[in-house]
Amino acid sequence: MTNTGFHGTGPNGSPIELAAGSYRATIYPVGATLAALTRDGRHLVLPLPEDTVPHAYTGKVLMPWPNRIAGGRYSFEGSDYQVPVNEPETGMALHGLVCWDEWQVAEAAADRVVLRHRLMGQPGYPFTLELEAVYALDAGAGLSVELAARNAGTSAAPYGVSAHPYLTADLVPVDRCVLEVPAAQVLGTLEQSGRPLDLSELQDVKGTALAFTAAEPIGARTADHAYAGLPDGEWQVRLTDPETGVGSVLSANGKDAPWLQVYSGEQMGRRGAAVEPMTCPPDAFNSGEGLIVLAPGEEHRLGFGIAAA
Repeated sequence: MTNTGFHGTGPNGSPIELAAGSYRATIYPVGATLAALTRDGRHLVLPLPEDTVPHAYTGKVLMPWPNRIAGGRYSFEGSDYQVPVNEPETGMALHGLVCWDEWQVAEAAADRVVLRHRLMGQPGYPFTLELEAVYALDAGAGLSVELAARNAGTSAAPYGVSAHPYLTADLVPVDRCVLEVPAAQVLGTLEQSGRPLDLSELQDVKGTALAFTAAEPIGARTADHAYAGLPDGEWQVRLTDPETGVGSVLSANGKDAPWLQVYSGEQMGRRGAAVEPMTCPPDAFNSGEGLIVLAPGEEHRLGFGIAAA
């Protein structure tokens, strides 16, 4: 049988292109994914080809929890829950439930798009959330992102949020880049990377290989760690190539995003570093640290921005 006139879509859905001044961005509906961001043709985040299933959560929105839940198990308001474990090597439930769902385009303009998704209750997370991701480009300020959730159910719901962009200095190896992370504390050590940790293991970043408070060269250093001790006001993470001055900067507010995950991108060939502003640390569904509890009808919003350095 011949499928005459059939036009399929790739695994990410139909791309949405945004433009403002010299900035360009591409958004995919599946996972509300930031697939590309450039200024003057130079890449500020690692690009995701349209026909490629995203690797290592490239550009994804992370809801209703960021990072990991140990064993996929947690208790909330007297009930025990089990969500699917999707990181077999650590036995963790990683990055929420909406990374592979197709979001709907609610509003669209040349420089702005609003995507929405209704997360229905399911085994392990029997709560209903109305989710929204807003991407907007500005010719001067670059990309702004706002991630929102409203509890559309009848009972309180545990919640956390982040996103997973990979900052890049136009695709040069991170080994040659300089990284600035204005965080005073880090959770765990290099040897303990890749699993949620007890909050008592939060340590001063000063004097460790994970300190990037003074725009340090990355070199061969690796990271996949949660940082804390960020400024209460606006903070910025900068990744730049000292040879060209090209780079990208992610900005957020410490009151909204008091935690930050930084990953040196080994799964991405170290061409970019994941910088994830988080409302809570790893395993917050168990520790309760930074956990947002949304009452029925209550809404939460997180905003951040990415621009050329």
